[in-house]
Amino acid sequence: MEFFYTYETIKTALPLVDTEKADFVIFGVPFDSTTSYKPGARFGPTLIRQATINLESYILDYDVDLSELRIADIGDIEIVAGNPLGTIKRIIETVRELKESNPKAMPIMLGGEHSMTYALVRALRPKSYIVFDAHLDLRDEYEGNPWNHACVARRISELGISMAEFGIRSGIREEVEYAKERNIKWIHARQYSVEEFKGIVKNLPEPVYVSVDIDVFDLSMVPSTGTPEAGGLEFWEVIEALEWLTEKKKIVGFDIMEVAGTELGDITALTGAKLMFYLIGMLSR
Repeated sequence: MEFFYTYETIKTALPLVDTEKADFVIFGVPFDSTTSYKPGARFGPTLIRQATINLESYILDYDVDLSELRIADIGDIEIVAGNPLGTIKRIIETVRELKESNPKAMPIMLGGEHSMTYALVRALRPKSYIVFDAHLDLRDEYEGNPWNHACVARRISELGISMAEFGIRSGIREEVEYAKERNIKWIHARQYSVEEFKGIVKNLPEPVYVSVDIDVFDLSMVPSTGTPEAGGLEFWEVIEALEWLTEKKKIVGFDIMEVAGTELGDITALTGAKLMFYLIGMLSR
């Protein structure tokens, strides 16, 4: 199936199937227009896909081989440069096309700046939104733009979706007050644990959408991201939480965002690719 707003790019190092037969459908969003510090998120989808060449398709932890799964890659969304809303509209229309042709397919979005997560959440309409992120992203606007990457969680909360945020270590008073008013649960990276995660998430309604801003990890693991922050989470403590989540809750989609950089083999992209493989693997157990 051809999609109106997508174009073919480098593909993952996996056997791929047609979208109509797929259980998982990957697409990228090379959008980088409201990045406020380090540019390069437009290259995230390509860098993640290229990094999969370094990975074994067999996931030791789950006895799952991704090469035996039904995975499709529809390429990247043709963005509207400098226009978050125009790009969001194209993502929504593409996901609706996908779900009409294959209602059971789980979309996987690779990015690209975090502002674009709103589009996939809007298209899928989950009951809950769970995000791993260094930043609260609850500003009403940033630099005069309500669709800035620093506002994405705020825009999603306005859809009436339950929300929980983990790994947070950056924000302003306005965001903390908004979270309190809206009963948005969040855990600082210093207080994060898998048990804290379970205690909050167990009460959230299903289905659930999962977003991982790559900057949730300590910057030693992910230096190539738009707004890197010291003091982040470790890879395995995030994986353990996601393992529990995928066993206990219905997941309707996920994304891995804010991977940036300009060189193939970038360690941030390698982290993102490994995370994607693990998420697909644990959802296939």
